Amino acid sequence: GQAPRARLYKEDFQAVDIESISKPVTKWSVTVREPGQVPQVFQQAFHLMRSGRPGPVLIDLPFDVQMAQIEFDIDSYEPLKPYKPAASRAQIERAIEMLNAAERPLIVAGGGVINADASELLVRFAEATGVPVIPTLMGWGSIPDDHPLMAGMCGLQTSHRYGNATMLASDFVLGIGNRWANRHTGSVDVYTKGRKFVHVDIEPTQIGRVFTPDFGIVSDAKAALELFVQVAEEMKAAGRLPSRREWANACIERKRTMLRKTNFDEVPMKPQRVYQCMNNNFDNDTCYVSTIGLSQIAAAQFLHVYNPRHWINCGQAGPLGWTIPAALGVRAADPTRKIVALSGDYDFQFMIEELAVGAQFKLPYIHIVVNNSYLGLIRQAQRGFEMDYCVQLAFDNINAGPDAGIESSYGVDHMKVVEGLGCKAIRVNRQEEIAPAIRRAEALMAEHGVPVVIEVMLERVTNIAMGTEIDNITEFEPLAETPADAPTAVAAVLLD
Repeated sequence: GQAPRARLYKEDFQAVDIESISKPVTKWSVTVREPGQVPQVFQQAFHLMRSGRPGPVLIDLPFDVQMAQIEFDIDSYEPLKPYKPAASRAQIERAIEMLNAAERPLIVAGGGVINADASELLVRFAEATGVPVIPTLMGWGSIPDDHPLMAGMCGLQTSHRYGNATMLASDFVLGIGNRWANRHTGSVDVYTKGRKFVHVDIEPTQIGRVFTPDFGIVSDAKAALELFVQVAEEMKAAGRLPSRREWANACIERKRTMLRKTNFDEVPMKPQRVYQCMNNNFDNDTCYVSTIGLSQIAAAQFLHVYNPRHWINCGQAGPLGWTIPAALGVRAADPTRKIVALSGDYDFQFMIEELAVGAQFKLPYIHIVVNNSYLGLIRQAQRGFEMDYCVQLAFDNINAGPDAGIESSYGVDHMKVVEGLGCKAIRVNRQEEIAPAIRRAEALMAEHGVPVVIEVMLERVTNIAMGTEIDNITEFEPLAETPADAPTAVAAVLLD
């Protein structure tokens, strides 16, 4: 808590103005200066945090405010209902008329669809209209990866070749619950050229923030999609929706042929092969947790997500170290979920000590650490400018035994650190060792009820595909020429 009110703004020990510090990153930040205001402040806080686009609220309570006695009748307290704007039928009809006038339309589904629990409605609307869907990174899982109308992800990094190609081939985009984030769009000029846009978002200030759409609707995603489904199904029954079969099949053909190679046999391993092995060994109901860096970018390019809230990602901020606390939080929130966290070595080291929380409170999950002993994303960016400055994490570990492998020159011995924190660890050097390691990790979780880390030793330098524009992505590794080059890619069936 905060220092007593009489000591505020006098530079007392730990008495910082947290109200002002947190205002830019909260929906509301307040220091309660009168004890009698506490019930009202909490009522308003819960209302604001759940209204519109969800977000955090900070309540700063001075110590003497906490200790004060007030009159409060719990029986008379009523929470304020969250505010969620809703689209009108006229707005939805106009948006569908614009969609019907397009030849190659797309739906971009953002995290707002998942926040609103509207993924099933999204799929129903796509199926009713026959329009392919491109989820954003935060909306990944809103439509299953193996659905014929899932057209891939678009963007500069966390994207698919076929997703970018489909976006560039489109002439109309209906965005629902998305922000037009720059890693999804690249430059606005390239992203918007030759296509019209309708933007639906719960946050009024989001409409027109990045670029001005041809039509904007302020609405909760679920409220909008309920009307989209209703109007589209009525128009379909009346024969007023155009066929999208030719366009949808063209998107499926790109999804079938525009693939990146994953089937590499090198040792030390390439990360692409690690994700291929993960696809082979984790079920469709696996919940992935990841943060930032080449490990996350490659995960989005090569892994598959089939359900909403099964890709837990930090989103805009990208803070290294987020993965371990987030995975523990997911496990605490849902003890039944199959959780696989994914980190590079530096993200893992940032908050590695929090594994002890998992051991202490029995919060088991599997954590895949792809270790190249590099700040890989920064290294890749630096080498674009012919630099390689202070991005290596490798050193010869003097405590490595005489039988140690390449890990002796990779710096920190993660195995010893993990086990010292009360968890279990397995090290993998070859692709054929990954499946047995996963089965062993599952057995260890069942036996001990603690996090289990699988460290996969990678080759030191691998560049992951990315670029400056969605039409200018550099492919650093060979592309798939045959299905055998990308055996775990989702192969959709052409629509009848």
